[in-house]
Amino acid sequence: MNTERQVRLFRNGRNQALRIPRDLELPGRAATLRKEGPRLIIEPVAGPSLLAVLAKLKPLEEGLPPILRPLAEPVEL
Repeated sequence: MNTERQVRLFRNGRNQALRIPRDLELPGRAATLRKEGPRLIIEPVAGPSLLAVLAKLKPLEEGLPPILRPLAEPVEL
């Protein structure tokens, strides 16, 4: 897959914009744009981590039932 493509710039109101070709689209609806020297770098915004999602959950109000563990059967070696 070719990851480099020449694109045209256009004006959208007072902003300069470009169309990202379908085969180079970024996932999600947000991205980070930064300038490094003469280059513009666009990166997708990472979603929240699993730990961040779990930290937002409310604790359970009821306890979990005890887990009954059967006795291990003897094994001959």
